[in-house]
Amino acid sequence: MDTSTSARDAYSPEFLAAVERVLAVEGGYSSNPADPGGATKFGISARSNPDVDIATLTRDAAVKIYWTEWWMRFGFAQLPAAIAAKTFDLAVNMGAANAVECLQRALRACGLPVTEDGALGLATALASRRADPAALMAALRSELAAHYRMVALNRNGGADFLKGWLNRAYA
Repeated sequence: MDTSTSARDAYSPEFLAAVERVLAVEGGYSSNPADPGGATKFGISARSNPDVDIATLTRDAAVKIYWTEWWMRFGFAQLPAAIAAKTFDLAVNMGAANAVECLQRALRACGLPVTEDGALGLATALASRRADPAALMAALRSELAAHYRMVALNRNGGADFLKGWLNRAYA
C-alpha cells in the first residue's frame, strides 16, 4: 500500500487487509454513464462525496475516506475479520444497508435469527461471531449474488454489470 508508515499505524490490520481488497477491485478513475454513482476513483463516488475532487483523489485520501466514512461509521470492526472484509467490500459496491441486509439474511440462513434492517448493530455483530465462519461466508456469498441478480433484472443497464458483480460476490 502507498500509505505512509505513520498513517498505516493509525489503521487496524483488519481494516488495512479489507481496504486492500476494495482497492484491488475498484481501480482508478472511471466515469461510466451507466453507473449511478457517477465518476469514481478507488471506488469513491462523486455522488456520495460531492466535496471530493474525484479526478485528483489520491490513494491515501481514499483510504482515509474508507476508514472514517465506511469502516468506523458503519462498525465493520465488530465483525469477524473475514466477514468484515467481505461485507465492507460489498458495502462499497452496493451500499452499506444492502450489504448488511445480505449479511443478516445469511445469518438467518445459518439459523441465527436477526432482524433484517440493514443496520450493523450489536445483535448482528454478536450473531456473526457465533456463526460457523465457513457456513456464514457461503451463505453471505449466496445472498450477495441473489441481490445482484435482482438489481440486474430491475435496473436499466444492470445486466451489463452482472458478471463483474457476481465475480465480486463469490470472491
